[in-house]
Amino acid sequence: MQVSFTPAEIVSMVQPKSMRGATSAPIRGLASLSSAVRGDLSFLGNARYKADVAATLASVVLLPLDYPGEPGADQLFLLVEQPSVALARICAHLEQMLWPKPTPGVHPSACVDPGAQVHPSATVGPLCVVEAGAVVGERAHLQAQVFVGRNAQVGADNWLMPGVVVGAECVLGKRVRLQPGVVIGSDGFGYEFVGGKHEKVPQVGQVVIGDDVEIGANSTLDRARFSRTEVGEGTKIDNLVQIAHNVVIGKHCLVCAQVGISGSTVLEDYVVLGGQAGLGGHIRIGKGAKAGGQAGITSDIAAGAFVNGTPAIPFQLERRLAILHQRLPDLFKRVDALEARKS
Repeated sequence: MQVSFTPAEIVSMVQPKSMRGATSAPIRGLASLSSAVRGDLSFLGNARYKADVAATLASVVLLPLDYPGEPGADQLFLLVEQPSVALARICAHLEQMLWPKPTPGVHPSACVDPGAQVHPSATVGPLCVVEAGAVVGERAHLQAQVFVGRNAQVGADNWLMPGVVVGAECVLGKRVRLQPGVVIGSDGFGYEFVGGKHEKVPQVGQVVIGDDVEIGANSTLDRARFSRTEVGEGTKIDNLVQIAHNVVIGKHCLVCAQVGISGSTVLEDYVVLGGQAGLGGHIRIGKGAKAGGQAGITSDIAAGAFVNGTPAIPFQLERRLAILHQRLPDLFKRVDALEARKS
């Protein structure tokens, strides 16, 4: 599909604070500053690439308000508060053009129980299954091979991509986006050791997802042993994340790829977890706390703290210790030399 925007349409989308230069070229592509050609749009999202702006061939460039340079011939600079955000707004228009929602309705190959409720404006794609008592809300889009279990609720404007599973009794808020392979409501990992064997503890709770949550491909959220596993409004979860039973995640958190959160742990609002961070069970991570990649967290973290390492300690201390760790071989050599001198 050929996509094209006029410079005037780009201006309308991003609403720049000021403009420099002009171009008549239609915008047909997005590219980095160094690889852009005429007809491309680019942006300066990181100060380290500032030197590339003067040489770029992009027809339209999104720049921060304090950028001092002037455009070349047939080139338009749009000065905005956050170039990356402005680019995202352009991409939102592009996304709608590239992947428009299909005509509402239920595909002939889908299996929808007569006791389910599918809103007339929703789309249920090929080979989907919607069980009895389930509700699929207004303008929801189930792409293909999506499973919605008994009495589950899929909110308005949800986008469930191929292979998504929403287990029985689970609830999705509005504008939830689930990438391919996401599983909502798998059994929590609960067993009791009885008579020399592991006896399964039934997991009879649900998972409740707030509005505007996005969950990456092949992530799994276990249903609660009882009550709820919860994810708050606006939280974004990356690919391959494991969230165990009865975990509570607050609003507007960021959980990066391959994070594992053990059962009954609580993340307050605005927490950020770096990739592969591991959290033990029954702990609380305070509001606005951050954990670096591969951090191992086994106890409560105070609000606003920044931790790293395993076990997790304050970030600056962990960095100092990492530097000292590299100097250990030299230190041992010096100790050996001192001992040899004594002898």
